[in-house]
Amino acid sequence: MQPSPHASHTFIAAFSEIVQRIASTLDNVPKRILPINMYVAGGAALHFYTGERVTRDIDASFSRRIALPADLEISYRDEDGPHLLYFDRQYNDTLGLLHEDAYDDSQSLSLPEVDAGIIDVRLLTPLDLAISKIGIFASQDRDDIATLARLHLINEKGLRTRATEAAIAYVGDVARLEGSINLACRLVADVARKEKSLKK
Repeated sequence: MQPSPHASHTFIAAFSEIVQRIASTLDNVPKRILPINMYVAGGAALHFYTGERVTRDIDASFSRRIALPADLEISYRDEDGPHLLYFDRQYNDTLGLLHEDAYDDSQSLSLPEVDAGIIDVRLLTPLDLAISKIGIFASQDRDDIATLARLHLINEKGLRTRATEAAIAYVGDVARLEGSINLACRLVADVARKEKSLKK
């Protein structure tokens, strides 16, 4: 897939440069284990889908353990001024809600100057991206889910089904998680209802 036509070209270039820096350290890796999949979540994935909310950090995990290079930080400028993009080394995909098939269902992203035969950059689907934001469900997470709903990339029924399936694999305070799923589904339903009323 291609990034949204509304995505920032300078953000895409900065993101691609960081991926290239990681790929440059894999020259001596046996070809049989390539490509290494890079699963992108968070604000970066949201921006590639929607063109909204330029993020400062890249939340991603890999299909193999990688000894990451030191310099994974890029300064760039767009019409809004200077920005900094960096790879978040503290990102942990166990903190959010994640469906067991999320990585298998992820979508390969075509990026300039990035060799998908070395690193295959893959975005969580819009649905799994929304679900990943239910675990913490902070204000920014709610806004991101609303954005995906407003752009018709997710709907209430699909979100509830996939999130409920994801929650089955979790232990602990599942009641709190179920409450967050209900709130997220209500949020998506409210967005759809407002969209519908505006069309009348």
